[in-house]
Amino acid sequence: MAHKAGFVNIVGNPNVGKSTLMNLLVGERISIATFKAQTTRHRIMGILNTDDMQICFSDTPGVLKPNYKLQESMLNFSESALQDADVLLYVTDMIETPDKNAEFLSKVAKMDIPVLLLINKIDVSNQQDLTQKVEEWHAVLPQAEIIPISALCKFNVDAVLRRIKELLPDSPPYFGKDQWTDKPARFFVTEIVREKILLYYDKEIPYSVEVVVERFKEDAKSIHINVVIYVERESQKGIIIGHQGVALKRVATEARKSLEKFFGKNVYLETFIKVDKDWRSSDRALKNFGYNLE
Repeated sequence: MAHKAGFVNIVGNPNVGKSTLMNLLVGERISIATFKAQTTRHRIMGILNTDDMQICFSDTPGVLKPNYKLQESMLNFSESALQDADVLLYVTDMIETPDKNAEFLSKVAKMDIPVLLLINKIDVSNQQDLTQKVEEWHAVLPQAEIIPISALCKFNVDAVLRRIKELLPDSPPYFGKDQWTDKPARFFVTEIVREKILLYYDKEIPYSVEVVVERFKEDAKSIHINVVIYVERESQKGIIIGHQGVALKRVATEARKSLEKFFGKNVYLETFIKVDKDWRSSDRALKNFGYNLE
């Protein structure tokens, strides 16, 4: 039996369910998924392995018009996903219209690889509205194969996976069959801590935060981790810490629980807060934090 392998990149606007879909397709919790837009900041690879197939999925930040350098980097990650895919998954939902981010869509329309346009969240719609939505998208991306799905209800996700397998080229695996991501353990620590901040703080605070792992020491039974949470203002530092440290303690406790589940070991987590003024607009800071500025 021939072996298939390839790169399947997931793109789309913020908050349409890309990360939830990625986690379903890979079968591992790789991308953080919250109800807030701009949750994903990097390209994150999740690798699905079977005996006769290896699919290298990439989740990307939501496409948006950048207002500062961090968002420029996020858009670079999304646009790079148009250049190295064997199959492209363009994810939309029942709420947004095809005229959003027309410039990015025009680039998708010119691609000569298979494009699967996934209309997510059909569980909150009806057949009449779905039919209309399919017609709208077909007019904008006539070459795309349109598949309605509900990532939340896991509806039609298996059909997407089957179709991807049919479209993949014959190829040996690109990575070892026991590998499930291209990211190091430290990356998932930062994502899990950032997820808790997204969940527990309002307004601008979650978007002004970056998390860096300064210590990751692992032995057979436990992991000792020190993380630094960077903010842009002294006032934000106070909000993150909260009255008598209660807010930060909640973040650290919930992050530790998730990390223990993720790694399957006892985790000892220490958190520190530092101010790096206007880091989202600083080339120096963004490069240090691993963002793509090209």
